[in-house]
Amino acid sequence: MSGQGLLALLATVLSLGGGTAAGAEPAADGVVVGKPSAMRNLVPAGELEKAAYQQYSELKRAAAEKNALAANDNPQLIRLRGIARNILPYASRFNPSAQRWRWEVNLIASKQLNAFCMPGGKIAFYTGIIDTLKLSDDEIAIVMGHEIAHALREHARERMAKSTLTNLGAAVLGEFIAGGRASGLFRAGGNLMTLKFSRDDESEADLIGLDLAARAGYDPRAGISLWRKMGEASKGAPPAWLSTHPAGQDRIMEIERQLPQVMPLYKAARQN
Repeated sequence: MSGQGLLALLATVLSLGGGTAAGAEPAADGVVVGKPSAMRNLVPAGELEKAAYQQYSELKRAAAEKNALAANDNPQLIRLRGIARNILPYASRFNPSAQRWRWEVNLIASKQLNAFCMPGGKIAFYTGIIDTLKLSDDEIAIVMGHEIAHALREHARERMAKSTLTNLGAAVLGEFIAGGRASGLFRAGGNLMTLKFSRDDESEADLIGLDLAARAGYDPRAGISLWRKMGEASKGAPPAWLSTHPAGQDRIMEIERQLPQVMPLYKAARQN
C-alpha cells in the first residue's frame, strides 16, 4: 500500500473508531475552522510537550552562554510578553489544553528573521524579525498569533504522525490499531524549532492568528503590511521564518478575504 493509501486507511479507522481529537471547534463568530485532525492523537501529547520543553530549555541555555538571551528587563522582551498576555486569554478557544500549558516568551539576539511557538506554549522571537522589519505591535501580534495557532492546533503532532505512518507497513499498522496500541509506535523526535508544516497548516495558522490578534485588540490588517515586508525581505536570501511559511500575493489576498470575519472582533476589543 502506498503512503497516501496508508494515511487514508488510518484516517478512516480513526473517524470510525473513536479516535476523536481533543479541542473544541470554535463558535461561529470570527474565523471558522474545522475540527483538528484526529491523526494527531497517535502521538502522545505529553511526550511531545516534554520534548519541546527540553529543546526549548537547551535553546535558552545556549543563548545565555552567548549572552544572547534577553534579560527580563529588556524593553523588547517586555513588549513581547505584554502582547502575549493580551493574546493568550483567547487561546483556549481553539484548544482547551492551552489553559494548563506553562507558557513562556523569550527573546534571542540574532539576525535571523524568525519566531516560533513549540508544543506546550514555548514561544521565542529573534531580534532580527523585529528590528529588520521594524515590526509594529500589531504586526508582532500577527506573527505571534500565527505561531501560537500552530501549537493550539497541534500541527507538530499531526506532522509527526503522518511522517511516521508513511514508513510503516499496512499490516503492522493494522495490527497495532486493532490492538489499541497505535500510540506506542510514535515517539517525539526531531528538531521542533525547524519543523516544516503543510500549506494547509500554514493557511489555518494564518486564519487563527488573525482571530487571536483581533480579539486581543490588535489590527488584523497588519497581516497585509507584515507579508509585504516579508516579501521585500525575501528578495535576498529567504529569511528563516519565510522559508517554512509560504508567502506571496495569494496569502495577502486570503487575509483580505478574511477581514470581514475578524474586523468586528477588533472593533469590539477596542471599545472595551
